[in-house]
Amino acid sequence: MSRNRDRLGGGNSTPKTGAEAPQTTQNTGFSFVVPTEFVELPSRGKFYSPEHPLHGCDSIEIRHMTAKEEDLLTSRTLLKKGIAIERLLQSIIIDKSVKASSLLVGDRNALVIAARVSGYGSDYSTKITCPSCTKASTYTFDLNEADVYAGDRREDIEITDNGDGTFGVTLPVLNLDVTFRLMTGVDEIASSPTNKNDRKRMENSAVTTQLNVMLESVAGDSSSAMIQTLVENMPSRDSRWLRRAYKLASPNIDLTQEYECEECGFEQEMEVPLTADFFWPSQ
Repeated sequence: MSRNRDRLGGGNSTPKTGAEAPQTTQNTGFSFVVPTEFVELPSRGKFYSPEHPLHGCDSIEIRHMTAKEEDLLTSRTLLKKGIAIERLLQSIIIDKSVKASSLLVGDRNALVIAARVSGYGSDYSTKITCPSCTKASTYTFDLNEADVYAGDRREDIEITDNGDGTFGVTLPVLNLDVTFRLMTGVDEIASSPTNKNDRKRMENSAVTTQLNVMLESVAGDSSSAMIQTLVENMPSRDSRWLRRAYKLASPNIDLTQEYECEECGFEQEMEVPLTADFFWPSQ
């Protein structure tokens, strides 16, 4: 993995002055340019179709957040529909031919981290309960420590890259060859609850929902009936194997950091939890 401080917004990125036309306030003649920066894409554009504007691109230009984006993040309508982040990303992407919903999840995560760092800084404080002593306290993570993971650590699982954004793996228990694809923003939105009933249903079916979305074919059969049948009857070992294979193959942002409890001194690696404090840090 490569360190990505500058491109994730934590370094001394140079604002681009020619990317957007100067914004002029009415009746004052005052003009200014909102700073922009290039964010490295974990996928490096490898898994987009040739028709996608990000095919073969290793970075994307975004502008820094403004008060307008804060409005999006507080919109009850957008939050209810689960599309507040989607609208935020679409607003800050410079190239409007790029649709935020079409971005791979790992690339979207890179933009979310960059937007947060440019808007509120890299220090992210949130409540953490120590796994050892159960003491709850505020802990500060440094988002500049986020690493880009290229999806190239396959470890002990044999994964075949089909070169078209799909991957093949053999389930160890059923001995079935399955194909899965990397998920996009469209998949995230489709999996987001829009009401209490949806939220309860999805909380009770999080694993099967993910599997149904990511699976493309089972033993060469891409019918939804075959995929549904496998998902509902898949042994737990195969399910865990497949989800691990997906994680290993997926380019993303690695938010694993060291945590140390101030109360008991317990230390462990922990994935930075993205809570409501993420976009609304305390003043």
